[in-house]
Amino acid sequence: MGKADDSSRSPAHTKGVSPRYPIVLTSVVSLTLGVALASFSLLHGGKHHAEVHRVGRLPVMGYNTWNAYHCNINETLILETAQLVKSLGLADVGYNYVNVDDCYSEKKRSEDGDIIADKKRFPSGMKWLTDQIHGLGLKAGIYSDAGWFTCALYPGSFQNEARDAKLFREEWGFDLLKYDNCAVPFDKITRENIIGRYTRMADAIAAQAKVSGKPPLLLSLCEWGREQPWLWARRLGQSWRTTNDITPDWPSIASIIDQNSFYSWASDFYGHGDLDMLEVGNGDLTFEEAKAHFTVWSFLKSPLLIGTHLADATPETLEILKNTEVIAINQDPVVGTAVTPFRWGINPDWTANASFPAQYWSGESQNGTVFMLLNTLDEPADMFFNLTESPWIRAGRQYSVRDLWTHSDNGTAVRNLTVANVPPHGVVALLLRDAGDEPAGIEPQCAVREWCMDKNGTFV
Repeated sequence: MGKADDSSRSPAHTKGVSPRYPIVLTSVVSLTLGVALASFSLLHGGKHHAEVHRVGRLPVMGYNTWNAYHCNINETLILETAQLVKSLGLADVGYNYVNVDDCYSEKKRSEDGDIIADKKRFPSGMKWLTDQIHGLGLKAGIYSDAGWFTCALYPGSFQNEARDAKLFREEWGFDLLKYDNCAVPFDKITRENIIGRYTRMADAIAAQAKVSGKPPLLLSLCEWGREQPWLWARRLGQSWRTTNDITPDWPSIASIIDQNSFYSWASDFYGHGDLDMLEVGNGDLTFEEAKAHFTVWSFLKSPLLIGTHLADATPETLEILKNTEVIAINQDPVVGTAVTPFRWGINPDWTANASFPAQYWSGESQNGTVFMLLNTLDEPADMFFNLTESPWIRAGRQYSVRDLWTHSDNGTAVRNLTVANVPPHGVVALLLRDAGDEPAGIEPQCAVREWCMDKNGTFV
């Protein structure tokens, strides 16, 4: 699939066959590694809280309780989960947040107006819990809502923003706030839309941090992609949800990928599109689907929040979650931008299709050009592209090929690359490093043949 009639798109030789998908390279020479450091630029859209306080430079990594437990949480479960994050080696590869989602509180505030932790499920109190989490060398996150109530109908923070920001940060000791979008007050009360309601909490967090002199809460906006948050949310917080809630099945994963193909460009340092919490280890996702899910979330610079029951996590689940070569792209300290599609593949470019999203993606990293290939079909497929279809590849150069899932070096690519037999709903994650000038005698003279011309004025 994806092959053109142009002879410059035809592969020539094969080398470096991986255990799962053979990679076919047009020209093969001895592997030479060359690191091309990529530059980056921050998005600027006016003065906003994330820039002022400089928190949340990289996407958050950690654990969130919702996907695995919903409302069935208590302090024992959360502390055991935090201990598993440590003992399973997840903290060692970057997962350092343990976030408490909805349903942790009493149904009503105290007489003084404060949110109260559920006395039965959190008898030791939230400060005790965050002290235990911090004692493990981890950070802690909490949850609230920009409306009257949370989505499970516990107290929200509308008209209590300053009180709650102080409670969460100063009194309870949390480091992150996930802020939902349920129980919206009537317009005649707010005279505001989503931006206005989220600005109230962003301002409260900024004011609280100024008074305390401590770093502010990281603010994770959970408004499901309403009102195009990729255009404005980075002014208020460090991440913004881009779609409706995820479920642990391929149609949900594919739909989220499809929607994000049109605005993954908006992610950069201090502002990250949030594709929702990970479902790796949940539902009926196959191993290949879970790998694809994790790769997309990592390469699009989404927060990586585990949401499975860690005590029963399989070796395959941990293998995916602990792939340090994939995580390194998500946590790149030099390049903050996400990968974007350069060809949709099955569908015409820039065409939305919830079942068959864009297949060919690329982006920059500190160590080379990242490529992500998605087989969205229900059967194995060969996937082919010209290197210069990516804007981050230089013409006239050859590139060493590193497979980030097989952890293998696969020779050197010149102009074209084919990956054979990609599994259904599978992914290929490649890092291409500049390896010098391409060999002499490669025809045609230009990898991109449009207006390719000799200095004497003749077309090649």
